[in-house]
Amino acid sequence: MMKTHMTAALMALMVVGLVLGAGACTESPPEHKAEEWISLFNGKDLTGWAPKFAGYELGENYKNTFRVEDGILKVSYDDYEAFDGEFGHLFYKDSFSHYRIRVEYRFLGEQTPGGPAWGFRNSGIMVHGQAPESMTLDQRFPVSIEVQLLGGNGEEERPTANLCTPGTHVEMGGELVTQHCTNSSSATFHGDQWVTVEVEVRGGEIIRHFVNGKAVLEYANPQLDGSDADAQKLIEAGAEIMLSGGTISLQAESHPMEFRKVELLPIK
Repeated sequence: MMKTHMTAALMALMVVGLVLGAGACTESPPEHKAEEWISLFNGKDLTGWAPKFAGYELGENYKNTFRVEDGILKVSYDDYEAFDGEFGHLFYKDSFSHYRIRVEYRFLGEQTPGGPAWGFRNSGIMVHGQAPESMTLDQRFPVSIEVQLLGGNGEEERPTANLCTPGTHVEMGGELVTQHCTNSSSATFHGDQWVTVEVEVRGGEIIRHFVNGKAVLEYANPQLDGSDADAQKLIEAGAEIMLSGGTISLQAESHPMEFRKVELLPIK
């Protein structure tokens, strides 16, 4: 008799559990908070950004190269007769460590006369960069990790979101990479089409590149190159060898281009 009562009680509990479980299954899953991307570009002017051109003081926007027109951030060479080594970088005011940055860009028209052959449809997003105030007057590129942006020439394969390392090194597969540039696995984008590049930066650990949502390159342990003259100056001034954060800047390397979005998402 006792055994019969216990079995009945257990069955009752099981029924209650099934009812409660069924009720739980009908509840909607918790909503995840939407990603809160921050626009670094206000669509009106260069507020929050500072240009630095080789041979010119920080803040001097040489020949109005960086400009905002019709809600687009432009790298323009309309006021140049010829390019003569005036490599430029537009620095955002804050530094970052753990984040994702996303840009939509395109190259336009012809390269400025006098630009280097490698500057054809070539630009970049510089991350983990030095402060622009620490650059020398004639320094062409900030010590940084460059996410190289390339456009196609209509014939050859020319991937974008590559890696270049002015004054720096990285590791891939546990091995130190000392070559200056490493190609990604992205497609080639010919013509004047818009391309979306996103970079995931996790401090001094992993950096990943994405093109139109597809992962194309990954590396780790960004660090200063002690044999590079510009990096040596930073090391002598007390900079850490291993990079865990830094400035963000956009390049001007002699070919006209446009950015219609420059967005950042802080991550943990």
